[in-house]
Amino acid sequence: MAFGTQDEPDEVMNEINMTPLVDVMLVLLIIFIITIPVMKHAVNIDLPRATNQVQDVKPETIRLSVNAQGEYYWNENKVADADLVPMLQAEAAKEPQPELHIRGDKEVRYERVAQAMAAAQQAGVKKIGFITEPKAP
Repeated sequence: MAFGTQDEPDEVMNEINMTPLVDVMLVLLIIFIITIPVMKHAVNIDLPRATNQVQDVKPETIRLSVNAQGEYYWNENKVADADLVPMLQAEAAKEPQPELHIRGDKEVRYERVAQAMAAAQQAGVKKIGFITEPKAP
């Protein structure tokens, strides 16, 4: 038995023939070199222009407070019960509609806060939030 000869049929071939692999790689390289310039054709499109100015229109916030005696305060100004609905209707007609933040004293009857919510709903106010203070640890 001699080294490097393959005369015997039982002997396993230990080397991979790299020539076909190199041929295939060269063919693929040529195909990619030819097809890439074809793929770079661009279609000219006249796109619409957009402005980059930020339109930051934030609606104002109305603070409706109810103190312990059940009195209403519109942005810290006392309001009579009869004036509350017309004021809410005027604010509901604005565009964009302002947000209504209701602050109720913990000692006030829930009925007074519910009346304020009902008046806001009747006036057409769509964004109503409640302001609370976090509980002290």
